[in-house]
Amino acid sequence: MAKIAKKVAAGREGIDRNKLYTLDAAVKLVKSKASAKFDETVEIAMNLGVDPRHADQMVRGVVSLPNGTGKTVRVAVFARGAKADEAKAAGADIVGAEDLLEIIQGGKLDFDRCIATPDMMPLVGRLGKILGPRNLMPNPKVGTVTMDVKGAVGAAKGGAVEYRVEKAGIIHAGIGKVSFSEEALLQNIKAFTDAVVKSKPAGAKGTYVKRVSVSSTMGPGVHVEPSSAI
Repeated sequence: MAKIAKKVAAGREGIDRNKLYTLDAAVKLVKSKASAKFDETVEIAMNLGVDPRHADQMVRGVVSLPNGTGKTVRVAVFARGAKADEAKAAGADIVGAEDLLEIIQGGKLDFDRCIATPDMMPLVGRLGKILGPRNLMPNPKVGTVTMDVKGAVGAAKGGAVEYRVEKAGIIHAGIGKVSFSEEALLQNIKAFTDAVVKSKPAGAKGTYVKRVSVSSTMGPGVHVEPSSAI
């Protein structure tokens, strides 16, 4: 425990918790402070001026990051016949119908993204209590309920990031790896924040983007001047 506390303290050294850094400076700090023995994920958190309990203030969508996420994404597809074959050819990791339903009901969720053809949704709907809380439920708004199975699998494998505002008005996502160049991370962050800004709901009043911070998996959060990030 003492070793971990020492590491955390060392990571925070040189970061002013009360300061708002420009996005460029924040990314530099996050990269320089990452000290884990693995390639840490760089994450962004955005506090939005919305109350997602109201339907007209929900923020959700999907964005393709120009430089990918650096993460190997496992994709499950609910489809039959030709569409199942299309999913397999596109690189889906798990493809099925009732058999896939049984696997998930048995507690095995060995995937990061779930896609379904529209005709499969009555079946997939039975998994709402399992997939919903994990943000894995296919949804036409983010392109995961579609007849374009090939395109959806390709997007998921190629760096598409789904985002959804949580109860406290916070959106967070992994937008790359510490091993990425600063430029690649900045491009990914800009693509992500642009998408969130474009998703501003009609019911949002006042300041939309209140706070922004970036961090690595094991590193401290660095507060970003919102205007430099959007």
